[in-house]
Amino acid sequence: MVLPSDHLFVVTGAPGAGKTTLLEAAAAQGMAVGREAARGVIQAQSAIDGPALQWRDSALFAELMLDRDIQTHAALLSGTGPALCDRGIPDLIAYGRIMGLAETGHFERAARLYRYNRIVFFAPLWREIFVTDAERIEGWEHAQRIYEPMRDAYVEMGYRIVELPKAPVAERLAFVLETIAHA
Repeated sequence: MVLPSDHLFVVTGAPGAGKTTLLEAAAAQGMAVGREAARGVIQAQSAIDGPALQWRDSALFAELMLDRDIQTHAALLSGTGPALCDRGIPDLIAYGRIMGLAETGHFERAARLYRYNRIVFFAPLWREIFVTDAERIEGWEHAQRIYEPMRDAYVEMGYRIVELPKAPVAERLAFVLETIAHA
C-alpha cells in the first residue's frame, strides 16, 4: 500500500538556506505548512533534558523524527489544497547514512509508503544567509557535507528536484506557488 499525496510538496535542502523563512511566508499567506520534525524533537527533548537528541542518541532522535514526519503527512493529507512540508521522510534516509545508523531499512520503507508530490523543492547551499541557532548548532561544513546525500536520497526515491532560486523570500515564494500551479 502506498499513501500518495499529490498536494503535499516537500521543501528541503541545505540547513540554513532559508527554508524556514520561506515556509513562514507561505503560512502567512494561508498555505498549510508542516513543521520540521528535527526542530520539534530538539525543542521537546531539550525542554525535558531527554535522551533523544542528535548529540546524545542519533538513532533515537531519528525514530522520533520519523514518527513526527508520519504524523505531519497524515495531518496534511486530509487537506484539500496544496501544503508544504518542512523536510520529508526521505531526509531520514540521508540522515541514517550520514550518521552511520545500523537500522535504516524502515526509513526507506516509510519513504516508499508515505509519498509526496513528485516535485521536491530543494534549497541550495547559500553561505551568505547561513546562520546557526538554538536547534541548528552544526556549522557550514556540516551543511556542505549533507547536501548531496540529501539530494541523492530524494532522487533514489523517484522525486524530481526543483532547486529554489537564491532570491528574496517573496520571489522564492512566488516561484514555489507558480511551480505548484503547473504541477
